[in-house]
Amino acid sequence: MQNDVKVLIAEDEPNALAGLAELISGWGYRTETARDGVEAWEKAVAWDPAIVVTDLKMPRLDGMGLLAKLAEGGSGLSANVTVVVLTAMGSIQLAVEAMKLGAYDFLQKPVDATRLKTILANATRQRETTIELEVVRRRLRESGVLGRLVGGSRPMREIFGLIEQIAPSNVPVLITGESGTGKELVARTLHDLSPRKPRPFVAVNCAAIPETLIESEIFGHEKGAFTGAIERRVGCFELASGGTLLLDEVGEMPSATQAKLLRVLEERKLRRLGSRTEQEVDVRVLAATNRDPRHAVAQGHLRADLFYRLNVFNIHMPPLREHMADLPDLAEAMINEMNQKHSRRVSGVSPSMLDRLMAHNWPGNARELRNAIERAVVLCPDGAPLDAAHLPPGFGADESLGSPALDGSVVTVRVGTTVSEAERLLILRTLEAAGQNKTRAAEILGVSLKTLHNKLKEYGRDREEVRS
Repeated sequence: MQNDVKVLIAEDEPNALAGLAELISGWGYRTETARDGVEAWEKAVAWDPAIVVTDLKMPRLDGMGLLAKLAEGGSGLSANVTVVVLTAMGSIQLAVEAMKLGAYDFLQKPVDATRLKTILANATRQRETTIELEVVRRRLRESGVLGRLVGGSRPMREIFGLIEQIAPSNVPVLITGESGTGKELVARTLHDLSPRKPRPFVAVNCAAIPETLIESEIFGHEKGAFTGAIERRVGCFELASGGTLLLDEVGEMPSATQAKLLRVLEERKLRRLGSRTEQEVDVRVLAATNRDPRHAVAQGHLRADLFYRLNVFNIHMPPLREHMADLPDLAEAMINEMNQKHSRRVSGVSPSMLDRLMAHNWPGNARELRNAIERAVVLCPDGAPLDAAHLPPGFGADESLGSPALDGSVVTVRVGTTVSEAERLLILRTLEAAGQNKTRAAEILGVSLKTLHNKLKEYGRDREEVRS
């Protein structure tokens, strides 16, 4: 059945070109053909296709050159032309480079018709997310929210921009950062903003699975594959079919399993333990680790070839202490979540509690903040704001080296504390001691009122109603 999706096919081998055109048009797409990159570019400008399927090796202008020109846009082309590249055996690295330049996916020759059909279907669904993504971008600009992520600071805005760029593609992404920084939230946001959103999102923690069971958990097994395998088991790849698979703490995966994972990523096929047959897999793989991945490679915990295959794009989540300006917005979002979860009606955060939250070093990052907010919401009376009294006993008293603390009216700064952290604590504690009077606090600190306003804005406190 004919549809409105235009597919331009660029291939310099006549028989292959004719075969692809016949195959794709048979699936209902409108097709046009080109025998090299120059002709493909001319027809793209004139015809404005939604999808371009191109060989990488072509005369006059090769596939990489065509991809670069399509990425530049202009000349009447619609935005976000989807490019699928075809590559010969042994040219996987070139295909990976093409994906870094913006290609949606790649196929090895000879072309697998089933796989090509799936890619085109996914690419078509991607077009349907364009309006949704534009709404998300507008929401981001207005409120600093992207999917389940919250933050208006510069580091978070940069992360949001990268997520928006790569979410619609199939490229692997390696998400790094300390425990509790929100790596799984990044993975879920990538999934939710992709054409795979209607399909499953499956997350597996490789560090939590015994080494003897991890292959079965990820790839599945047949009945009788090993002692105790009393029935067939579907692995995570099959559970995530058509969707997204997050391999959390991938550096904890045994080396032999990493080798099998690499093969699945490159060939898009897997074999259950105990099976003699392979099956196609259509899964976008994301990976996460709280280790420095290059250090893990150097120590032999992570295979170098797997690292390079997963690290097409890297998203590094900063620790909360490096973007404290986002804490008020994070706390507000978490309060709303906990109000709904526990059927409460807590009304925000008191200035005294916000000061305590801003002065804490958050070694557990956003996860620690979430736990503190949840406890406080449960204890806080309905209709009242969260107060410092609702924080856990001894909150902040066991800070690690470099974390400031307050003892009565004296601000104590431990050896190793950064200047910016010490300054923030001093300003917030002085403001608290001055009864939230900015003019008085500025006098005590020996700075101008404007300087104090700027500092409070940096800390996310400019929105608090304090007296001038």
